[in-house]
Amino acid sequence: MTVASNNRNPQSKTLAPHASAGVRNQKSEIHIFGIRHHGPGSARSVRHALEALQPDAILVEGPPDAEDVLPLLAHSAMQPPVALLIYEAEPPKAEGKQRPRKSVFYPFAVFSPEWQALHFGLTRNIPVHFMDLPQAHQLALPEPDDRRPTTTDEQSDSQSTIRNPKSEIRNDPLKWLAEAAGYSDGERWWEHIVEQRRDSLTATSSADLFAAILEAMTALRTEADTQTPPDFGELSRAAHMEQLREAHMRQTIRAAQRHGFKRIAVVCGAWHAPALADMSSAQVGPERSERADADLLKGLPRLKVQTTWTPWTYGRLSWASGYGAGIGSPGWYHHLWQTGQAGLTPTQVAIAWMTRVARLLRDQDLDASSASVIEAVRLAEALAALRGHPLPGLDELTEATLTVLCFGDSTPLRLIHDQLIVSETLGHVPDDAPSPPLAQDVAREQKRLRLLPEAAQRTLDLDLRKPNDLDRSHLLHRLDLLGVPWGKAERVTGKSGTFHEVWRLQWQPEFAVALIEASVWGNSVHDAATAHVRDAANRAPDLPALTNLLDHAMLADLPDAVAHLMDRLQAQAALASDVSHLMDALPSLANILRYGNVRQTDASMVSHVVDGLVARVCIGLPGACASLNDEAAAAMHDRVIATNGAIALLQNDEHVAAWQAVLRQMADMSSLHGLVAGRCCRLLLDAGIFTSDEASRRMSLALSTAVEPPQAAAWVEGFLKGSGLLLLHDEALWQVLDNWVTALAGETFTALLPLLRRTFSTFAAPERRQMGERVKHGVSHPAVRATASTAFDIAHAEAVLPLVMQLLGIPPNSAKLNGG
Repeated sequence: MTVASNNRNPQSKTLAPHASAGVRNQKSEIHIFGIRHHGPGSARSVRHALEALQPDAILVEGPPDAEDVLPLLAHSAMQPPVALLIYEAEPPKAEGKQRPRKSVFYPFAVFSPEWQALHFGLTRNIPVHFMDLPQAHQLALPEPDDRRPTTTDEQSDSQSTIRNPKSEIRNDPLKWLAEAAGYSDGERWWEHIVEQRRDSLTATSSADLFAAILEAMTALRTEADTQTPPDFGELSRAAHMEQLREAHMRQTIRAAQRHGFKRIAVVCGAWHAPALADMSSAQVGPERSERADADLLKGLPRLKVQTTWTPWTYGRLSWASGYGAGIGSPGWYHHLWQTGQAGLTPTQVAIAWMTRVARLLRDQDLDASSASVIEAVRLAEALAALRGHPLPGLDELTEATLTVLCFGDSTPLRLIHDQLIVSETLGHVPDDAPSPPLAQDVAREQKRLRLLPEAAQRTLDLDLRKPNDLDRSHLLHRLDLLGVPWGKAERVTGKSGTFHEVWRLQWQPEFAVALIEASVWGNSVHDAATAHVRDAANRAPDLPALTNLLDHAMLADLPDAVAHLMDRLQAQAALASDVSHLMDALPSLANILRYGNVRQTDASMVSHVVDGLVARVCIGLPGACASLNDEAAAAMHDRVIATNGAIALLQNDEHVAAWQAVLRQMADMSSLHGLVAGRCCRLLLDAGIFTSDEASRRMSLALSTAVEPPQAAAWVEGFLKGSGLLLLHDEALWQVLDNWVTALAGETFTALLPLLRRTFSTFAAPERRQMGERVKHGVSHPAVRATASTAFDIAHAEAVLPLVMQLLGIPPNSAKLNGG
């Protein structure tokens, strides 16, 4: 293990945690600083304690695997929040497939005590070490699912143990300290006692703070150790991992003692502090002796790992993101750190926060005056005094904000929570931080296209006629194929839909892992996406999967992958006999033919495949629709609609004629399910093949007494589903449907009512309202007659001409008008 300094090639010493050489210096002073992993008060206390101690070695709870990249922490371009990313270098293949790499993040903020301790040592050329159990061992340990399953009795015993109050101490030690102090929430107690401390700016008070934390945690661990964890379940696994980690930490401390360091500062989680506090052989228990620790760590499995730095966000530092050591308000903690470094008083801290809140509200065109800021600060201070708190915390400030600045409306408060309390600040790492070639290529493309990653969500409107926007589209589509969904495509309608794309962009820190996993496909985005698509094409189970993949590959501009896909598509299409698969494959190919040239891609190569698919669909569809049950008919109904849209999109007269011919053939099939038959009739009516009279005749036949009511109701659903305007404007169809409904027997109507309600629920609300009025008043109602009538009333039209002339400024006796 190499001791890192602020020099990239430091004059370093080596600590070997398991080495037996050397004599331990019994005069070494070990100073334990128990902290919570992210907190401005803890960070300030650690910083001032280190300044007072001036240690000659600093040991920090963290992954020793990251020693090589640790010097980058002091780089001027390193801007937290950032995270150490440790991932499996070469994951083995399982069952012929490349399984995802195991990985783990170690997040840091500027207010993280570990960050401040590391920065303190690196900038002063003090040897700095991580001392936790290496992730090379932790990632190699079996997963919980790999262990033997627990029996019912074991699960019952484990649950009863977890419910035991003393066992819960390990899960949430702060809760017990908070309850002893009269608080209901452990996080709130810790924030008031530690994170908002103002006297921690002195070295003496910092030492007293850490001594108090050590004493409290020692008492808690003593109480928790009276209950021996069971030898099964999650509790025992967690306890075993805790023993391994603390054993390695003690071994690292012993190694530092052997190398002659006399003032050793140890920065660790408060819970681990008692296990590391006394390293003298006379006081440590037999279970924590050097031999016991060495035996415990002996023979641990190991795998090869690599480490790098990656940007992080405060949103991912929040416990709401699922981060185990997360905090509820990283943005607020950042504010406490900044104001603490500036030496502001508690009142000034509150004023500065309220000023930021007011500025945010003004940016959203919401009223937030200076007088309101002053009033909100005073209210927060009054609330803190009433609750016996030394200064207003986030809860008091938030309540004051809601009352004074938000006027009791919680809607602006959600904006304040997202933008200020949590914040979406994205960190930055130096360009020379180690990263896979694929990640480096993505960074270069982002810089070239002026499309830098941001933690906040934003909308990107691309005009595909512009070269830069087209390249941006290609990059986003390629990353999406590689499992990096940086952008999510939005649906575009209107005239601009053919050459515009709208994306919602939001960069997630987890994409760093996804890029590492995708590195197996190539060193550039283009090469990796091409190789991935070719592999996916070889494994595609059916024709729809291939055509969908082809659509994405065309949008991503991957010509080599498209050529391979076309070979696979032709071979698969020649063998495919399932008409449903042929119909599912057609929409994607139609999109390629219709929009391919707009995106400057050659789509002509798929035209002959589409010709063959349309012909085979038209030949095989009637046979595929025979003897369908309700579930299969519903699926076929959707496929018929999608295929009809695809053929309309192709704008090929031969395809349209063949498709309409098969629709007419199916509409005449007596054995066809009503849902499909009704939809075929509706499509032919919309295309102008059937007149309104012909559609009315077919509806009369479908709703005749010779047809079973469920079959008739299914026909109505297929014919009308999605739009009721046809009924409102076609009197003949309305009368046929009205006669059928009124002729139904009471029991039959009750049985069919759910199906009819499902059909009419697809109509727009105004359409349903007009239908209700029509049924209520009958056909004789004037409004109904006006809606249903198709005759042009010349007298009514001439009556409005004088008003129209006045609006247009035309003289009443105009010759032009008389001539008209």
